[in-house]
Amino acid sequence: MVNYNVKKNYTLLVDFYELTMANGFFKEGLRDKTVIFDMFFREVPDNGEYTIVAGLEQLIEYMENLHFSEEDIDFLREKGIFDEEFLSYLKDFEFKCDVWAMPEGTLAFPGEPLLIVRGPAIQAQMLETMVLLTINHQSMIATKASRIVKQAKGRPVVEFGSRRAQGYSAANLGARAAYIGGCAGTANTLTDKMFGVPALGTMAHSWVQMFDTELEAFRAFARVYPDNCLLLVDTYDTLKEGVPNAIKVFDEEVVPRGFRPKGIRIDSGDITYISNKARKMLDDAGYEDVKIMASNSLDEYTIRTILHQGAKLDSFGVGERLITSKSSPVFGGVYKLVATEDEKGNITPKIKISENVAKITTPGFKELYRFYENETGKAMGDVIALRDEEIPKDNYEVFHPIYTWKRKTLTDYTAKKVLVQIYNKGELVYKMPSLDEIRARADAELDTLWEETKRLDNPNEYIVDLSEKLWKLKDDLLKKHGKN
Repeated sequence: MVNYNVKKNYTLLVDFYELTMANGFFKEGLRDKTVIFDMFFREVPDNGEYTIVAGLEQLIEYMENLHFSEEDIDFLREKGIFDEEFLSYLKDFEFKCDVWAMPEGTLAFPGEPLLIVRGPAIQAQMLETMVLLTINHQSMIATKASRIVKQAKGRPVVEFGSRRAQGYSAANLGARAAYIGGCAGTANTLTDKMFGVPALGTMAHSWVQMFDTELEAFRAFARVYPDNCLLLVDTYDTLKEGVPNAIKVFDEEVVPRGFRPKGIRIDSGDITYISNKARKMLDDAGYEDVKIMASNSLDEYTIRTILHQGAKLDSFGVGERLITSKSSPVFGGVYKLVATEDEKGNITPKIKISENVAKITTPGFKELYRFYENETGKAMGDVIALRDEEIPKDNYEVFHPIYTWKRKTLTDYTAKKVLVQIYNKGELVYKMPSLDEIRARADAELDTLWEETKRLDNPNEYIVDLSEKLWKLKDDLLKKHGKN
């Protein structure tokens, strides 16, 4: 029976092969062999061009609490396949890895290392599941939120999706990620308590149905919340009853008490048509300042369409299509071995080869640089280089890593490292920013992209190239294995 009073320990939230390999590394004398892993992704969700990185804070919390309890050791012993000396090693487990990562809110592009882990083979391998689980999920939701917020054209978007999320953590951390991606708040109260994401909301259809008439329901709500009166107007007939009843209550219950009504929400029907009619009715009644909010299965595409059609809307509540990233619900980040290192610090690059070119990994201990145009501050492109390389400060030729004849010389730029160190031999050396600072970083990063790169359809491809030295290393390994 599960003991629900025990604090959750996620150390065993690993793929079982991570433990079987760890046991094998231990028995083969490889437990302290230094290895280097990259976490990266191959494609941007929704055929987009950028991703917003999120989830690092939760990953750090996991790494800070890595330990195997007595119950964990007993459970593994019962499996009957683990060496007793290995189990003793786990009992005294100490995290000793170096970790570099993109700070949350950073823009990332396919093929780039979002996170690099360097350390003992057992420890680095054991991080795989949680690295991917944490970064994949929140980056997916933050990116989806960013796309939706952009199409809202400055109108606030509130995350409404808790009841459709795939579990408790997905609801809470999804709302956190949506805030990073630009949402104004969430309907999830616990996320406000946990992370400070503003919790917002007024009423459901059940409030209206609890009363004999819609008008009575609106009056009751206005009496309780005269200073925050936003009424859901589509329970019965939006234009014949809902909006007229809302105006009547604004006239009789809100304004006479010295307040201005906040708005109405439309949750069904032809949003464009209804919002236009409702806007005219409100304006004619003297409520030009009253806002109209829309909800009901919205995403970036529906919002773009209804606004293009002239919908008179001031804000959006977006639920299932955001919290699940319904149109592209899997973020395909992977965690791959890219190098080993001997006692003298000599690096041996490793490569994974596939007939699917996209699945061929980039070997070596790497660094990532982002080039910014000095005149505009816009991002010109990224270069993945080997860690011991130096980037020239004047001219730098980039070339496509597959179509190598595609070349361009960058000038008048500032090149900045994208990855920052998080752990040094297991010691946390990174000061975690606040959630609002992460959100501000994401907003600032998006400003460095040209609009052509952020459009929904056929976005302009962002340059991500390998340095010549790294490209040659990869090419040599491919030739070594007869693939070039």
